[in-house]
Amino acid sequence: MTRSLDIVYFAWVRERLGMDQEQVQLDDSVETIGDVLTMLVARGDSYADIFADIGKLRFALDQDYGLPDTPLGSARELAIFPPVTGG
Repeated sequence: MTRSLDIVYFAWVRERLGMDQEQVQLDDSVETIGDVLTMLVARGDSYADIFADIGKLRFALDQDYGLPDTPLGSARELAIFPPVTGG
């Protein structure tokens, strides 16, 4: 069985991919944020380059912060963005 997940990209992630969001279809084997990233990396070099160092990224599932091992549960949206800095 598959389900859809909206992925929203921010800042330099959006710029490098050339899109601000996309919808992906997930099969039952995709259970965590990390699984989604692995699926995206398999799409090609642009994704692989961006997700090569996930320590430079932050994630939110339905606007709640998450880590690569966070289960997707029933989330409908995954946001991917660099750490927020400023002063």
